[in-house]
Amino acid sequence: MTFADWIQLRPEGIYIVPGDFYLDPARPVPRAVISHAHTDHARPGHQAVWATPATIGIMQARFGTAATAQPNFLDWHQPADFGPVRVTLAPAGHVLGSAQIILDFAGQRAVYSGDYKLTPDPTCTAFEPIPCGLFITEATFGLPVFVHPPPEQEIAKLLRSLQLFPSRTHAIGVYALGKCQRLIRLLRETGYAAPIYLHGALQNLCHFYSAQGIELGELRPATAAARAELAGALVLAPPSALRESWARRLTDPVIGFASGWMQVRQRARQQNAELPLILSDHADWPDLLRTIRETRAGEVWVTHGQEDALIRQCTLDGIPARPLALLRPEAEE
Repeated sequence: MTFADWIQLRPEGIYIVPGDFYLDPARPVPRAVISHAHTDHARPGHQAVWATPATIGIMQARFGTAATAQPNFLDWHQPADFGPVRVTLAPAGHVLGSAQIILDFAGQRAVYSGDYKLTPDPTCTAFEPIPCGLFITEATFGLPVFVHPPPEQEIAKLLRSLQLFPSRTHAIGVYALGKCQRLIRLLRETGYAAPIYLHGALQNLCHFYSAQGIELGELRPATAAARAELAGALVLAPPSALRESWARRLTDPVIGFASGWMQVRQRARQQNAELPLILSDHADWPDLLRTIRETRAGEVWVTHGQEDALIRQCTLDGIPARPLALLRPEAEE
């Protein structure tokens, strides 16, 4: 029996045939196991959901009662049986609550990574490599050109800019889940204690992180603040919000974006980013290869991103690999 005999790609997403459930389905289904709460992986409308408590909590914070009718909380390595298929979750290191989904069936083990990174992150549990026969990996930054700098280097860049331009508002585009809270926490760990101003779209999830014991310091609403109050301040907002009318009140702003894509100069220019911060919540090329080696997988399926390069590298390393074409919007990174 091959893995393809019991793990199939359907219009809804990855379907586990003998257990009759889906992984991160793109459409509402009766039973879904969710890797993490980014909206390109966690959709509303599923009848029953299995995920970490943090992931379900974030889904409920985002979607309300539409998150799921039947939440099922799984802690790390707590088994759940779907007929003959045993499911357990292991940390993925991507955002709070993010998990790899371990599938054991008929003596075979497959691991669906979801999104992951190896870089330490003070806002979520560190990635844990899981030996397996099949590793289903993302490849968001699956090209050799993507080698992300240490996050401390990018935080230092932001702090230098704040010191060099003390009267200018620093407006940084961040994704609402994960990137926002990680950037704040990294700043706090350097001793940066000034209030940080948040666009309204970021406040709900920051409150959720704080309720989980992740200390973010003093946060203030940005859209209600006076122009003079924001002079010299640090403002965080979703990237699209920096083009909205409220942003015109910012004092001679330094516009920045925090994303792994800021390594691509054309992307930074398109966003008019004066201060591009290369801060990614995904594995870069060296860490993708390292993870595949550490899983000791005999077979690799690549879900989305730069599939061809990673498949070729696996083939050169003697590991059978193929694409698993999941159509996902670039929702969070």
